[in-house]
Amino acid sequence: MKRILHLDMDAFFAAVEERRKPELRGKPVVIGGGGDPSSRGVVSTASYEARKYGIHSAMPLRTALRLCPQAIFLPVDYDEYVRYSALFKAVLRRFSPAMEDVGIDEAYLDLSESERKAEEIAREIKKKILDETGLTCSIGIAPNKLLAKIGSDMQKPDGLTILVEEDVPARIWPMAARKLLGVGPKTEAHLKEMGIDTIGQLAALPLERLTGEFGLSYGRYLYDASRGIDDSPIVTHWEPRSMSRETTFETDVSNWQVIAKTMAELTKDVVKSMREDGYRGRTVTLKIRFSDFETHTRSISLKEPVDSEETIRRTVFECLKKVELKKRVRLIGVRMSNLEKTGVR
Repeated sequence: MKRILHLDMDAFFAAVEERRKPELRGKPVVIGGGGDPSSRGVVSTASYEARKYGIHSAMPLRTALRLCPQAIFLPVDYDEYVRYSALFKAVLRRFSPAMEDVGIDEAYLDLSESERKAEEIAREIKKKILDETGLTCSIGIAPNKLLAKIGSDMQKPDGLTILVEEDVPARIWPMAARKLLGVGPKTEAHLKEMGIDTIGQLAALPLERLTGEFGLSYGRYLYDASRGIDDSPIVTHWEPRSMSRETTFETDVSNWQVIAKTMAELTKDVVKSMREDGYRGRTVTLKIRFSDFETHTRSISLKEPVDSEETIRRTVFECLKKVELKKRVRLIGVRMSNLEKTGVR
């Protein structure tokens, strides 16, 4: 039987900051943007003390400040978080080569080939990560990735939850439908309109009803997932579909020079990432969001994949010619897609 472990670091960014500055411990800490709560940035993560005030990731920093005026706001130090991420993932690789990296603060590990008890392995992983990083994590262990992911969130922080298929009716079905991986705000709202609040209520619906409401693919997923069924494999290597950068201005801009300079800088960043990872791209996309949140994307596909900053920048500006700049600009983004490895044809 498969034994899949999902590890999720506890309030990762905030925990790293508390590790560097012990005086922050026990205080409401909010990480986001440049650390200025009056800016347009959003919350990347918040300490558990801050979460008690209703603060959560993706919330506007201004809203977080209103909910908790005494919170300590800090800028995102991504390079430092990446360094800590590499440390805890190095620990995981000592226990199994079958690791799926799914984000800066989480990963899956396949323990199926190990003769040791999964709980024993999990406790050793937690101890080694604490010893080597000073940080805690929460772990879920289950027969598949779906249940392992749910399990890692059940006893946060510093939790360890083991689930088996027989646990689904008693432990999973009473949970809110939103706890199911892949159920976002829109699906949650749709389900509520159908009178569905829990995973168990979702599991009680026939497949035909779900595919009728959500389409064949997603409806089938909800039918299986609500029953704890998941056969997705551990993916140890993947190729990116695209690389992108975007920025939101502190105040809406109409100055052409500012817009042009920002586009050039974003292009430079994207090209740098492509070259570092050994990719070229064929499709260039520009994203423009105006002050009223009206958003336009314009794309141009080149004849050959490129990693030339000059060529990509010129193409980005060609995309801009297809957008009428009659309003102030709030956000600009540049994306390269249709990627291929350098030297591959």
